[in-house]
Amino acid sequence: MNTEANRCLGCRNAQCQKYCPIHTDIPLIIQYYKENKINEAGMILFENNPFSLVCAYVCDHESQCSGHCIKGIKDQPVKFYEIEKEISTEFLWNHCLVKPQSNGKRIAIIGGGPAGITVAFLLARKGYEITIFESQERIGGVLRYGIPEVRLPKVIVDRYEEILLELGVKIRPNTLIGPVLSLDRLLSDGYDAVFIGTGVWNPKTLNIKGETRGNVHYAIDYLKSPQYYHLGKKVVVIGAGNVAMDAARTARADGCEVSVYYRKSFQEMTAIKQEIKEAQEEGVQFELYKAPVEITEQGVIFEDCEVVTDENGKAVSKPIPNSQQLVPCDSVIIAVSQAPKSNIVSNTSNLSTNKWGLLIVDEEGHTTKEGVFSSGDVVTGAKSVVHAIENAKKVAETIDQYCQNKE
Repeated sequence: MNTEANRCLGCRNAQCQKYCPIHTDIPLIIQYYKENKINEAGMILFENNPFSLVCAYVCDHESQCSGHCIKGIKDQPVKFYEIEKEISTEFLWNHCLVKPQSNGKRIAIIGGGPAGITVAFLLARKGYEITIFESQERIGGVLRYGIPEVRLPKVIVDRYEEILLELGVKIRPNTLIGPVLSLDRLLSDGYDAVFIGTGVWNPKTLNIKGETRGNVHYAIDYLKSPQYYHLGKKVVVIGAGNVAMDAARTARADGCEVSVYYRKSFQEMTAIKQEIKEAQEEGVQFELYKAPVEITEQGVIFEDCEVVTDENGKAVSKPIPNSQQLVPCDSVIIAVSQAPKSNIVSNTSNLSTNKWGLLIVDEEGHTTKEGVFSSGDVVTGAKSVVHAIENAKKVAETIDQYCQNKE
């Protein structure tokens, strides 16, 4: 990596830093790396982004740091994410974070995904007593139950859990807030503030005939425990986001013949381009301009599409008449986004959502209920990990200020 670091020009107006959603000081980190100041570089990365190691694995580098490296104009861009990976790995496994003295304030965090863990790290290091309420058996959220091992080794998520425990954070696994323990109960039990970071775990449906058949699965459910699914030999994945790619690659790694069907072009796919490329290299097939009409026990009936511009100037798919055709397959995996679950909102007073069921917050992360804050996918809808971290950092500051003002 020293050779790669020496390629960095140390730009004063670094575009790589500008296009990083959390504005990592990339020139400084690379300079410290070249000076062998690994601990200092690791601490800067962690302070700016507790999930720097995760981002080194799963971020869309082509549209962020690497994609805006000045070296990439006439040469290959500097692979900062590889340098970041080395530094952050060294830091996480060899640097101890000291538990600070308690400030007497208690924070409840509902959901142990990227947003919740980010808030937990930032506030625990300020002396807050943190309890994470996690509905699954382990924390990590999408990092553990959504992103496959091939993209993010689970040992990394395990290490974050260990560090949280070392900082004195308490974790209550298999605890669903809403039906039994309500959010109002948390506030009445003396928590000074509550953060909701539950993500979006309800799959969105296609609303076509045959979607309830036994050969149909939703990607967000499949990725939680793919080893328990019996997909057969041939699998069709409907959708072209990151979750669709993760499901396709996971099924392919399990020996299935996998084809991804999408109603538009490669350029309009929302998945990270690198992941699409890797899926192709692993043998995943892609069929474009195809829209599902019906699912049968024999497979999926698709119709051909063409992309046209509507009256608002938006590119939309338009079906081509008399083009329906059955695509035989053993299983169908649907990956067309997710929505939040309603267990908290339906059991809580004065907590408002929009028409999509997402929590309504102001610019600082305040929900419509006093003392309750939120960010991440449960507010924005399904987004990338780095954007969840970016917003969680802001809300952690809001919670800190809120608790100080209460005094």
